[in-house]
Amino acid sequence: MTKSELMARLAEVFAEKHSDSALQAKDVEYSVKVLVDTMTRALAKGQRIEIRGFGSFDLNERPARTGRNPKTGERVQVPAKKVPHFKPGKELRERVDNV
Repeated sequence: MTKSELMARLAEVFAEKHSDSALQAKDVEYSVKVLVDTMTRALAKGQRIEIRGFGSFDLNERPARTGRNPKTGERVQVPAKKVPHFKPGKELRERVDNV
C-alpha cells in the first residue's frame, strides 16, 4: 500500500462512519503527512516509537565495515550508521498469520 492509497482508504472509511461530515482529501493528506513527519523526527532524535497492537520502530546501529565496490571489486570503507527497524506487535503478527 502506498501513502496515496492509505490516504484514499482513510477518507473512504471516515466517510462511511461519519456521513454527516465529510473529511476533505486535503485534511487526510495533511494528517498522514504530520504523522509520518512526526515519526521521522522522533527516530532522527533517537527516540523509540511504539504503537500498541501494531508494532514498534527503533534504530539499529550498524558498525563500520570494509565493503567492496561491485563494479571494480575495490575495497571501500563503509562508515557506521543507524538504520530504522520495525518490530511487529503480537496482534499484528497474529492477524497476518491468520489471513
